[in-house]
Amino acid sequence: MSRVAFSDLRSAAYCPRKCYYDRQREDREPPPAVEAVRSLATRYEYLLEAEPSALADEPIEPDPASYQRALRNTRATLERTGRWESICDPDAESVLVTGREVRGIVHKVLVDPLEPTLVSVGEPPETGVWTPQSVHAVAAAKALAWEHETPIEGVWLEYPAYGVVRRVEMTTRRKARYRRVLRTVRELDGPPARIRNDAKCDACEYASECGVRTRTLRSLLGL
Repeated sequence: MSRVAFSDLRSAAYCPRKCYYDRQREDREPPPAVEAVRSLATRYEYLLEAEPSALADEPIEPDPASYQRALRNTRATLERTGRWESICDPDAESVLVTGREVRGIVHKVLVDPLEPTLVSVGEPPETGVWTPQSVHAVAAAKALAWEHETPIEGVWLEYPAYGVVRRVEMTTRRKARYRRVLRTVRELDGPPARIRNDAKCDACEYASECGVRTRTLRSLLGL
């Protein structure tokens, strides 16, 4: 049985129909703007020490002062766990990992203990990580663990445009969700049923192609 791509798991966790449309696209390479944000994850020390005016042209989302404040808080948290230096200077970067069931790119590989890091270009939720990222994290942990024949208990999620880094524990609940999404992807042989009246559809790039009825501003306001 062929291995499932990390990207398919992530999109299927968001919406199985989105995963179906993603698979139809010929060009699935990330746009340059994505790479620009990901590059921030390799320059945390510089971004901390730079003059606020020097951050004006960087692809960060908060204002420079707020960004550096968030990054200082992240540094303090990671220093307590002993991971700040390895996040800034990982053992390996952009590594293709292949597990028993899944495969994809791990943005950073940390050692002692062995853990993968994934870089997100979006905004973090108030706490934790988004569900598709949780599924992605479990997939990355499983693939890296399979290659190195060692258990992995956690994954790091970086949101470099916001100066935030969070740890994802490999809980039983997260592993169960991963198994459900993996099964969904493997059984995907045509467009799944539409998600009706769901907030996810409003932000989906396939909304018009999919034909789902997204909510209008009037309906959102109850008018």
